[in-house]
Amino acid sequence: MTRQAEKPFLYVVVCAAGVAAGVDRLITAAQARDWAVGVIATPVAAGGFFDLEAAAARTGRPVRSAWRTPADPRPFPPPDAVAVAPATFNTVNKWAAGIADTLALGTLCEAAGLGIPVAALPCVAAALAAHPAYLDSLARLRGMGVRFGEPYNGEVRPDGSRPDFAWERALDLLGPL
Repeated sequence: MTRQAEKPFLYVVVCAAGVAAGVDRLITAAQARDWAVGVIATPVAAGGFFDLEAAAARTGRPVRSAWRTPADPRPFPPPDAVAVAPATFNTVNKWAAGIADTLALGTLCEAAGLGIPVAALPCVAAALAAHPAYLDSLARLRGMGVRFGEPYNGEVRPDGSRPDFAWERALDLLGPL
């Protein structure tokens, strides 16, 4: 089977935020739109923010969070697009600064150089979202072509509930390939 005959491949980069537990919604929605999916987690996110085994079972591929050695096979094909959800304050700022100290950040930094479409769904507390470095980072990443969804801060509503995280928005931002 040639690459053109295969489904487009989406990397889902998951950062350490409470909503990460719902990443299966993005995986399922992507598969329903005929994407094959591979999940890359920040090291902190891989430490208990979502069910790695369930994500691996859903995608049929291991969840990656660490660099592979040169002798290890590549577990994912090259991406056709990348979705970062949730995108945290730390990840957004490091990514915009070109810091590639984790597999997740290295993947995001490399995507710009390769011209790969990237959609990001920020999940940042209001106090952090007001920080000048974060605002500069958003502007820099937008200038690099990153497509951002509406910000989500997860603040509790007066009735005690929290708004839903718009997982599928990442796919809408990427559009059909």
